[in-house]
Amino acid sequence: MELQIKEKNEFQYVDEGSGEVLLLLHGLFGALSNWQDVVQEFSARYRVVIPLLPIYDMPLLKAGVPGLVSFVEDFLAEINLTQPCTVLGNSLGGHIALVYTLQNPDRVKRLVLTGSSGLFEDGMGGSFPKRGNYAYVQERVAYTFYDPAVATQELVDEVFSVTNSNAKCLRIISIARSAQRHNLAKELHKIKVPTLLVWGLNDTITPPIVAHEFGRLIKGAELRFLDHCGHAPMMERPRQFNQLLMAFLERTAVSVAA
Repeated sequence: MELQIKEKNEFQYVDEGSGEVLLLLHGLFGALSNWQDVVQEFSARYRVVIPLLPIYDMPLLKAGVPGLVSFVEDFLAEINLTQPCTVLGNSLGGHIALVYTLQNPDRVKRLVLTGSSGLFEDGMGGSFPKRGNYAYVQERVAYTFYDPAVATQELVDEVFSVTNSNAKCLRIISIARSAQRHNLAKELHKIKVPTLLVWGLNDTITPPIVAHEFGRLIKGAELRFLDHCGHAPMMERPRQFNQLLMAFLERTAVSVAA
């Protein structure tokens, strides 16, 4: 299934299906395509919406977690999406989802986090992107996954083109540092919606201990691990991820409708 990208004013996004809304948020080096298997599986029963986050071209002074949360709020207002929805986030997208939920508790039905930042993350393997070094980028992209083969040449080329731009690198560094500073440990007890945590057991960027800490701090959160899986379960283990997501949506349907 090839994703159809829509445009409205400055926003680019995917909007597939109809019904209850699933809002999907990608990570720092992510793209709309990261959620392709979720769109394919769920758009027959749900309305799946994915904004392209302006990570590489947003104003430098706004390049951080708060600026990206504001962008999501503006995007939802632009497409007139006012009903409460289920918010899913991977990596930085999970961090944005958490802050959005804390700021808009009446607009979130459920929360799904996978490899989320917000407590601790070892972004880019503990260092920031090196401009013009293809081998370094190739190594760091592979570091995201349990199976390095998932880091295709197409994916590596895409990240390399980003890190080869000074302007884009500045924004990446600004956002990454913002995420590291923006620790949510003292805020997570305020989240009351049903929450699912799906984590790669072999995640080296937000290791399993981080998932356990999210599970401890978010009351009632369900934690599920996928073996032989790194930082992006919806890409590396799409079938298992979708099964866990579908079961969660169906299991919580009554409680969120009440």
